[in-house]
Amino acid sequence: MPIDSNLPVAVVTGASSGIGRSTAGRLTALGWQVIGVGRDPGRCAEATEQLGAAARDGGTFTMLRGDFTLMSEVRRVAGEIAAHTARVDVLINNAGGVRDRRIVTAEGTEATFAANHLAPVLLTRELLPLLRARAARVIAVSSSAHRISTELDWDDLQSLNDFDTTMAYARAKLANILFTRELARREQAAGIVAQAMHPGVVASNFAAHGNAGMQAHMAAADTVSPDEPARTLVWLATSDEGGRAGGRYFHNEAEETPAPCAQDDAAAARLWIESEKLLAGLGL
Repeated sequence: MPIDSNLPVAVVTGASSGIGRSTAGRLTALGWQVIGVGRDPGRCAEATEQLGAAARDGGTFTMLRGDFTLMSEVRRVAGEIAAHTARVDVLINNAGGVRDRRIVTAEGTEATFAANHLAPVLLTRELLPLLRARAARVIAVSSSAHRISTELDWDDLQSLNDFDTTMAYARAKLANILFTRELARREQAAGIVAQAMHPGVVASNFAAHGNAGMQAHMAAADTVSPDEPARTLVWLATSDEGGRAGGRYFHNEAEETPAPCAQDDAAAARLWIESEKLLAGLGL
């Protein structure tokens, strides 16, 4: 779909299903042009058909494919986004998930850390020229799971040596909030507003690759529809409150206080530096 430079543009990762698909649909129904990113070909095709048919008032949906466990794929997708549009008004870093074991990617990164943290860091960095041009909003889908972790392990940031499924995910979600805080601080002068949110326990394919314990927890949990967190994401993308005072954490269209470890500005600054070192080590 061609992008009309007169209409607002949102990039939504993980848009092929669940929270991302619901968020993309709500934005296209409001007349936004949405560039979605997904991994699975079948789900991407379904999302394209469904969201394209539901678009209203000039809204459009364009799907790009990429595996966000690989930073080379993230960079490629960022280049494709830049080729599609000269503006990005909102970037929603939603893609992520859990794994049932330690998986080392072809690039040597740990998959949970790569998809949940490094990918949004790299995508945001690659899109910064477009984001700065629009004084855009950058929204991270974190999780209350960040409260499980009291701090990041600076000696084993990716949990490559000591891997636990739940803790690896919790630390990645803590990293989402810390990255949001540092992004908000660094880009405030450019007008970029960065916020993080907790979606709740969502009925989706989130835990499809998780271990038996995680899948049992999700099966027994009191879950909500993906539409519920999608409402909060659209609210953060479009409301006056969402565009005020970056670096905050939200749930159900209301600000909440994250865990003390997620409010550590020194850790946020260090994480930024360590993340850049990891990306530099990959030639990025």
